[in-house]
Amino acid sequence: MPKLKTKSGAKKRFKLTGTGKIKRKHAFKSHILTKKETKQKRNLTQTGLVHKSDEKSVKKQLRLV
Repeated sequence: MPKLKTKSGAKKRFKLTGTGKIKRKHAFKSHILTKKETKQKRNLTQTGLVHKSDEKSVKKQLRLV
C-alpha cells in the first residue's frame, strides 16, 4: 500500500505547536486594506489556534491521525 500524502494546501497553512495544538494565520489580511482600521490589521497579523471542533479535520488532512 502506498504512503499517505498530506493535503498540500493544509501543510502550507497549518503548523503544529510543541503541545500538539495547531497554529494558523488569520484571514482578511491580503488585500483591500485601505478600509480596515490599523488596529484590525495589527490583530490580523498575529497567529491564532485552530478551534477544538476543527482540530480532528485538520489533523486528518495533515495525516497526523
